[in-house]
Amino acid sequence: MTDGAPLAGGIIAAGDGRRLRRAGWTVAKPLVPVAGVPLIELVIRNFLAAGITSLAIIVNEQARDCVEWIRACFPQIDPEFIVKTTGSSLESFVEVAARHPGGRMVISTVDAWCLPADFVRFVTAASQRPPQATVLAATPLVADENPLWVSLDEAGRVTHLGGRTGELVTAGMYLVPERVRKMRAPSELARLREFLTWLFRNGEPLYGEVIQTVVDVDRAEDLALAEALALASMGS
Repeated sequence: MTDGAPLAGGIIAAGDGRRLRRAGWTVAKPLVPVAGVPLIELVIRNFLAAGITSLAIIVNEQARDCVEWIRACFPQIDPEFIVKTTGSSLESFVEVAARHPGGRMVISTVDAWCLPADFVRFVTAASQRPPQATVLAATPLVADENPLWVSLDEAGRVTHLGGRTGELVTAGMYLVPERVRKMRAPSELARLREFLTWLFRNGEPLYGEVIQTVVDVDRAEDLALAEALALASMGS
């Protein structure tokens, strides 16, 4: 089931990348490369592969150079840029989610590495869910220090979110309906994962679409894993 409207896209790239800096990286996190290709370029390529060209991108104030880099790398699109140092992932999400006036929006974190074909499959499958549902990408590949565990029933509906163990974790990619994008999160919520959990506990329809291989690139070991997977995909 779809609402017929074209999908807009959003990219959250406002993190400070402190763990990668500790590993010796001096460039802004969106420009850290996986197999020679910067994270932000990989994510934008994913959106373009899915046919999504209307993008809102948030970067922090220390990563202003990313704006001109993106414009030079992708002259065929005209993203809306938000240059703001936010206090949390939820604040970044809210900023991006508010940028398009209507319809559903696919939002990805810049460090959610996956192959373009898998991203396209997520967008295609998520688009078939009820128009008022929020859809989460989920993966069995746990490469995160503090993952958000998620359980799905046979129909793909989220039956549990949170806890300390499980078979799937959220993967940093979301399809969000207009109604949810306009919600005002309770002030006590500080992180995107807390907002998602709040939606679930309040009975919002949440679905999951499984992507086998997604890496949350926060640490040097995550970067190494993503590079190995990228190189393996080039040779297959």
